[in-house]
Amino acid sequence: MSVANVYYAQPLLDALAHDFNLAQAAVGGVITAAQIGSAVALIFLVPLGDRLPRRPLMLAQLAALVVALAGVSAAQSIVQLLIGMLLVGLLGTAMTQGLIAYAATAALASERGRVVGAAQGGVVMGLLLARVLAGGIADLASWRMVYATSAALMILLAVALWRCLRLQAPPAHGLRYPQLVVSMFTLLARDRVLQVRGVIAMLMFAAFSAFWSGMVLLLSAPPYGLSHTVIGAFGLVGAVGALGAVRAGSWADRGHAQTVSVAALLLLAASWLPLYFAAASLWALVIGVLVLDLAGQAIHVTNQSLILRSGSEAHSRLIGGYMLFYALGSGVGAMASTWAYAHGGWPAVCALGAGLSAVAGLFWALTKPLTQVDATATLTACNGVGRA
Repeated sequence: MSVANVYYAQPLLDALAHDFNLAQAAVGGVITAAQIGSAVALIFLVPLGDRLPRRPLMLAQLAALVVALAGVSAAQSIVQLLIGMLLVGLLGTAMTQGLIAYAATAALASERGRVVGAAQGGVVMGLLLARVLAGGIADLASWRMVYATSAALMILLAVALWRCLRLQAPPAHGLRYPQLVVSMFTLLARDRVLQVRGVIAMLMFAAFSAFWSGMVLLLSAPPYGLSHTVIGAFGLVGAVGALGAVRAGSWADRGHAQTVSVAALLLLAASWLPLYFAAASLWALVIGVLVLDLAGQAIHVTNQSLILRSGSEAHSRLIGGYMLFYALGSGVGAMASTWAYAHGGWPAVCALGAGLSAVAGLFWALTKPLTQVDATATLTACNGVGRA
């Protein structure tokens, strides 16, 4: 429910372009605004989970998110829309990653991959099913009702979190807020596992975002001319694919992270072959979506399992640093996809996605030895720098 807010706009791009008089090549900027908000949250909000009790922090963020969603629903100009989307990305991301960090901290070290994988499965389901909900509501009412409905859902979520989550004490590292932010960048500079897995995530999510942004333009135009509801329903197909990767975290716990990585990266690259024929066959599109989301979820869960193996006092900062790569990849992928579609149609989008996937696989092969490094020493050094 939290992460869906960042992705509701994807199946609505054509409606947003119409209402705000945006060109196809520029409408991807709506997604990019949300991703900029995500990046700001990862730097300035997510690290707060390593200093403040997470439950009251998340409740405060939910209250602000309700206001931001109401602002998007009522936007009358492109400036208002972009500001609202930036705030939705900011607060929706802070909530999502706060919940992931909460789950990682609550789990035993021996089961952390499985627990993070389960929570991350909810995230992937949310970002995929967001398209189904957004498409259905937009067809029944309007794109504005999508965000009004989500605001109501966030109020219900706040009640559920307040009643169900136990209070977690923040780590006793004694770092002040500026030191927390600085230490996250120290982690980024020193932790090789975080660096390598972050770049793989950036490339994978750029390909992922390129597909989902370009698909809306493909299916809403002739010869398909599908409704928002039908376009959003392809999120259900993606969710089925993502569910196939729920055990990736457990396999990583048992020492098979590299095997899962290479298999998933090969599938990611292979998914663009059936996707290339999506302009002529919806069955090709279904197959491609299944493979793409299976691969993407497996890579994402494995990445986080490796990054969170150590450093219980820095889970929020580790996740924040990792997800910076995700936000960059998603934002660039959305913009590049709409530009590619405007200038070369669906084949250009597929070439873009296949190229990004191939680069991700090559990067993994070249940097595989670096991911064997234990990040415990890095964490100790970062907390020492912060206290100093």
